Amino acid sequence: MNSIAIYTLTSELHDEGAVAAVTHEFLTSLHIKYDMRGSDYSDYGSHALDLIYVRTGGTEGIFLRLLSQLQLQSQKPFYLLTSGKSNSLAAAMEILSYLNQQGFKGEIIHGNNDYIHDRITILSKANEARQQLRGIRLGIIGQPSDWLISSHADKDKVSQRLGITLVDIPMQELLDAIAAAPVNNHQREQTLNDAIRQSLPVANQIYEALKIIVERHRLSGFTLRCFDLLSAVHNTGCMALARLNAEGIVAGCEGDVPALLSMTIVNALIGVSGFQANPSSINPENGTMTFAHCTIPLNMVERYELDTHFESGIGVGIRGYMAAGPVTIFKVSGDLQRSFITEGELMCNESKPDLCRTQLVIRLTNPADATYFLTHPIGNHHIILPGHHKILLEEIQR
Repeated sequence: MNSIAIYTLTSELHDEGAVAAVTHEFLTSLHIKYDMRGSDYSDYGSHALDLIYVRTGGTEGIFLRLLSQLQLQSQKPFYLLTSGKSNSLAAAMEILSYLNQQGFKGEIIHGNNDYIHDRITILSKANEARQQLRGIRLGIIGQPSDWLISSHADKDKVSQRLGITLVDIPMQELLDAIAAAPVNNHQREQTLNDAIRQSLPVANQIYEALKIIVERHRLSGFTLRCFDLLSAVHNTGCMALARLNAEGIVAGCEGDVPALLSMTIVNALIGVSGFQANPSSINPENGTMTFAHCTIPLNMVERYELDTHFESGIGVGIRGYMAAGPVTIFKVSGDLQRSFITEGELMCNESKPDLCRTQLVIRLTNPADATYFLTHPIGNHHIILPGHHKILLEEIQR
């Protein structure tokens, strides 16, 4: 079944042969894959995107008779597709006006073929992501780090808005799993540093233990109070998180739940978790910023090197190198009431010794957006993702 279904509204006053010819020409020109459901609305609401194609004028009464049935089948907004032929736009406007009066959300999808194609694609991707998020479980392993005084989440609102369940998991459970994990001396990573080479077996144990926790609690992702590992096992979770993110398990740092939610939304939309990072420097005049952290999903980089964890100088950290080009910066608040989205260009990667190991220099498309970080930021961690996705991220939060 396609994720897009098209249902039709047609006045009996119009010649079906002529309308069918216009329909075929119009829908073919959009270059989208869809299921044509016609006037059979029995499965309306079961697709990622259900479009009501208003083919002609004089269809307002037909829609009104259908409305109670459609209400029962779906709580989604009504999307009215129109070519503009045969007074279809006028009818769609009358229908949407009535829906607005009754407190329903809706939108008319109308314009040139490229606009309609792009709008349908955005709506479909956003709705598919919403469906993917509902019912998943995310772990909070060890609670947020002590310094993240603003980075907590409202579990009830997360459940209501996104359908996500947040699960608290004691740090001791992970430590027990690490102790029980077999020591694997096989090193797939190339390193010339003896200290890092000696740290790799325990880094691999952390990875295996986190996989056990994920399976045991049926998690789609988690955030880890990773700094506790420095004293407990004299290592870090940086390598494990880099690998797990690349395998499709969303894995965040420092117990930062809003960052985890942001990464999970990103992963549902574009298939990568994004780079959780701290802004390290900001030039408010030209919008140039440096973001850094000691881990990055391995499927986001062209290459990477192993180093120690920056703050502690122990364990295994990741210095990743992303391809230069368009990026998006994203963050939602823990109560999902606020979000920040901006686009920019990754100018270069750096490897300064006084910062966390992965370092990205980004120039914002709108330099004025840099003031957000200095006046009303949503915590310190933000998520960097490849490509420009502002419209898509805005849509999923509607």
